[in-house]
Amino acid sequence: MLSREQLPLGMEPSWKALLTATACSISASVLLLKWVSSRRVQKKIQKAKLRRDTSFQRAENAVQQFVEKYPAADAAAILSLPLSELTKKLEEGSLSPETVLYTYMGKAVEVSKKLNCATEFLLESCDQLAEAEDHREGLLYGVPVSIKDNLAYKGHDSTCGVICRLEQPAEMDSVVVQVLKKQGAIPFVKTNVPQALLSYDCSNPIFGQTVNPHNPQKTSGGSSGGEGALIAGGGSILGLGTDIGGSIRIPSSFCGICGFKPTVNRLSMRGSSSSCQGQKSVLPSLGPMARDVNSLALCMKALLCEEMFTLDPRVPPIPFNEQVYLSSKPLRIGYYENDGYHMPSPSMGRALRETRELLEKAGHTLVPFTPPQIVHAMHELALRGILADGGTTLLSNLKEGPIDPSFRDQIIPYFLPNMAKKILSFLLQPLYPRMAGAMQAICGVSSVSELWRQHTDIEEYCYEFMAEWRKRDLDVLLSPIIGPAYNFRYCGKLTSALSYSMLYNLLNLPAGVVPVTMVTEDDEEELKHFQGNFGDIWDRFFKKAVAGGQGLPVAVQCVSLPWQDELCLQFMREVEQLVRDRGNV
Repeated sequence: MLSREQLPLGMEPSWKALLTATACSISASVLLLKWVSSRRVQKKIQKAKLRRDTSFQRAENAVQQFVEKYPAADAAAILSLPLSELTKKLEEGSLSPETVLYTYMGKAVEVSKKLNCATEFLLESCDQLAEAEDHREGLLYGVPVSIKDNLAYKGHDSTCGVICRLEQPAEMDSVVVQVLKKQGAIPFVKTNVPQALLSYDCSNPIFGQTVNPHNPQKTSGGSSGGEGALIAGGGSILGLGTDIGGSIRIPSSFCGICGFKPTVNRLSMRGSSSSCQGQKSVLPSLGPMARDVNSLALCMKALLCEEMFTLDPRVPPIPFNEQVYLSSKPLRIGYYENDGYHMPSPSMGRALRETRELLEKAGHTLVPFTPPQIVHAMHELALRGILADGGTTLLSNLKEGPIDPSFRDQIIPYFLPNMAKKILSFLLQPLYPRMAGAMQAICGVSSVSELWRQHTDIEEYCYEFMAEWRKRDLDVLLSPIIGPAYNFRYCGKLTSALSYSMLYNLLNLPAGVVPVTMVTEDDEEELKHFQGNFGDIWDRFFKKAVAGGQGLPVAVQCVSLPWQDELCLQFMREVEQLVRDRGNV
């Protein structure tokens, strides 16, 4: 072998060239892998869209065949019926489940083409008609029901708006779907959600953005935003959503319908998917969404039956207490207009004040209330609890595929190492203390013992809150709920506005929303002078988010103590009736 000195001139090994070639090969390999991965992701998305489009086409065909067979069916009259009247007509036989299903299926197709709120029609619903008579005694006999994407329906994906969950069809129905069927209801469509669910917008890289039925330049809210839009648009009479920070109540508020978050585990969550499975600081709840409070109550009554208690023995066997729901006794009602964390928009504040006045005139007693330690509750308990792992579990759901633009601003800080978050928190503290506290909170917890301390702190806060409640001898509580509907791309920038809804997930109190008014020209004028509680970036973003909302619905929130779900619904019904009697909504 020749030594280096014996090699002919020009044949010395070029280590520089070798390293360059190696680096180029590695770069090319990485780019190739990224390209292959991107192609695979795009194919999965295309397949999901094809499944959706195929289900739409099949639904349209089924509706057309029915219309040709029964041309006399009066779709407009059926769609105008409240749930209480619809169930009565189904029970007495003046309407058939087949007529009602195809009427709502046709309307849902029409609405979803405008609002992009449905992800897949469940064509098994047509086959279910053959078994309808077997459940004629059910409280929801023949009622078509829409369900949120993350609720399992056998043979269909629960995507949670993330690509990694595509092509994983459920092996069995969720407990609530099984109970719905037992009660004669017909689940017929799944509805859209935001990417990974942990957002109050409603857009994902698979199915896109759901828009608001009152203004397509506004979001429907989320995460049960597909439900909110479909029901408000007239394509569903009753739907089921889930709520961990306002995910039933916010889209209900934005879309102008009623939504109810029960006490955790009052309804079974078995068979519902999440992007933060295992997190125990702030627990999700499953509940109904509809056009009126009576529909919510009927749904709760139907679901709280022996079938549910058998299928999920962890659900306390407490049937619906209709006597409490129908009670008309005067209530002692706590209220607040500003929680001290996030200043309400002018229309939110006015909605609260007008509702308070209606309740006082009706003979109820209204008592001022202030949520204790709201900043501590939002940062150290709710936010740090939900992101106890620093967001690792949430981010693991996003590895496959792109980040939706509506979600990007919210999660950028989650990608930072904890040291960077702490430095940012330190730098923000002098000018923006609220934002600094939130940045510190998303670091999560550093140990199991710290997590246990955090759980203890939550428990102590719950008792502190309820002590304030008992001190005032309250029956229920009235508060604002975020609104009106946002302009696009602001939900991810404004986690601060969740204080009005997430507080009651943290406390595990039943809470529901009722639309009471609409944004006026005066509200818009007052918004021009909005400063917020802190005058920080979040307050400025909020002002921009709700601008241009004239004519949009605005709601209030009704709250009760744990396991007093029927009392909360009674309070919601009272608010709804007083507003109807006034005639402004």
